[in-house]
Amino acid sequence: MPHESDELLPTRWTLISRLKSWDDDESWREFFDLYWKLIYGVAVKSGLSPAEAQDAVQETVISVCKNIKSFKADPARGSFKSWLMQLTRWRVLDQVRKRPREEVARQHRPGAGQDESSQTTSTVARIADPAGNVLERIWDSEWERNLLSAALEKLERQVNAKHYQVFYLHVIKQCPVEKVAQVAGIKPDQVYVVKNRLGKMFKEALEQLEARMQ
Repeated sequence: MPHESDELLPTRWTLISRLKSWDDDESWREFFDLYWKLIYGVAVKSGLSPAEAQDAVQETVISVCKNIKSFKADPARGSFKSWLMQLTRWRVLDQVRKRPREEVARQHRPGAGQDESSQTTSTVARIADPAGNVLERIWDSEWERNLLSAALEKLERQVNAKHYQVFYLHVIKQCPVEKVAQVAGIKPDQVYVVKNRLGKMFKEALEQLEARMQ
């Protein structure tokens, strides 16, 4: 049973409420640490350059700062995850609109031997999709990837290095039990023991993170 002092607590709603105080530097650092990789990953996979993605992260955080007081920190009123996705979407579009027209046209001009139907859809068209389906798929994919990464980082801090290596190789990398046992210098049945014990801890970390970030 996690303690109230666990680093994954308090819940997202408590954090969001604290963000309404602009001078709460600790809460804003916590927010940034939780979400910047997500926003950056979404921006890059939406077609931005690394530099543009960094600007999108900065502008999204500024947008959160400007609009957080109007966001109701109440699960019944809607998802923070969806609200943050929309802010990110707008900031990604802002970066695309800043590009010189000639650059945008050059990047999306059909190549030799390529017909119009096979032309890559422009970043603006993809992200400005009225239904938001493309960015939503990218967002959901990055969300899950960041949850997995954060849960693994927490697990790595909680257990000894050899047990983490066994769990990572067998569960995450899907290496055979015999191969993992050989690499770690343990018996195959010990791989199963480590897998079961760390698997429970990993699942708990994922559930706590998911509850905190949604």
